Amino acid sequence: PFEGVAWTPRPSQGPPQGCFACIAKPPALRQASPVLSPSSAIYLMESKSCKGDSLRPAVPCKHSVEKKTMTNPTTVIEIYPDTTEVNDYYLWSIFNFVYLNFCCLGFIALAYSLKVRDKKLLNDLNGAVEDAKTARLFNITSSALATFCIILIFIFLRYPLTDY
Repeated sequence: PFEGVAWTPRPSQGPPQGCFACIAKPPALRQASPVLSPSSAIYLMESKSCKGDSLRPAVPCKHSVEKKTMTNPTTVIEIYPDTTEVNDYYLWSIFNFVYLNFCCLGFIALAYSLKVRDKKLLNDLNGAVEDAKTARLFNITSSALATFCIILIFIFLRYPLTDY
């Protein structure tokens, strides 16, 4: 429709006025201006390298009032608890299962340790912490009872009951 139209430089207006939120809006979201005739639009045509939109009038920045009220803008970063900090007591449970499996307490501790690992993968932090506490309890109990039994065996081997 614009046969023979040549690109003409736009008169310099200086830097765009307003805040970044107003300038960065795509032209479709800005306030519409009255329709210009094709003859007046020829002068207002611009190259693609220009960031402004000369077909629309300069709209005063509505964010200038907000700038005065915002004294200290902050950024909120949500930090989720790290599930790798939950100790699963896996190696201790394996040791108790293999060497100190007193009344199958080492096996129960190993089962709870595996449950902790599964819950850590599912990001169930509360369940993982509870199962870790239970695994630690069974590991302590198994280790203590097995150590107590080993000490009793050494005492009875050193001092047999026939001497009493």
